Amino acid sequence: MQQYNGCFFFNNFKLFIVIVINVIIMSLAWNVLVGNGISFIAGIFLIISYCVNDVKKAYKYQFLNAFILAISSVFFFSWTGVVTMLIAASRNIFVYYDKLTKYWTVFFLLITVVLGIYVNNLGLVGLLPVLAIIEITLCNYYLKEIKSIKIGFIVNSTIYILYFLAIFDISSVAMESLTALIGLVSLIQLIRNE
Repeated sequence: MQQYNGCFFFNNFKLFIVIVINVIIMSLAWNVLVGNGISFIAGIFLIISYCVNDVKKAYKYQFLNAFILAISSVFFFSWTGVVTMLIAASRNIFVYYDKLTKYWTVFFLLITVVLGIYVNNLGLVGLLPVLAIIEITLCNYYLKEIKSIKIGFIVNSTIYILYFLAIFDISSVAMESLTALIGLVSLIQLIRNE
């Protein structure tokens, strides 16, 4: 029979540490997997928004994209992403209903900067969504025709590609890259048809 030599915890401390580390790693891997799956769904709406030539429809799909990306950002522990995507989704509702006034534009810009910086846990990388939301909010307010809106979307995608690369959201990198390419092709076709 084995003799009891003190506290179970201290005798098996190495085993305990190995188990804790494995649980954390499995959780991180699971979060990345689930986050990428959710981001893939969001990316489908983003692609659709680039393909339509109706401003209202484009912003409806942009709303769905931003809202779903807010959910996926939770799985990447990107609190800046959660906050900025929820702000973007809210702003897109205002744009959809033609209610994005100068007052609301300033409000969305201020809340993006203040909350985005406050919850930023990723350093300079965490500022990329803040920059992207500022860029697209200004586009939402000042740009009214579909050609310039598409250019704004492409610039926004470029910023997000860098951000998603940094947080290992590979499906969003792929979807944003594909979307930017589709947006560019759609823009070229729009210009040719003028």
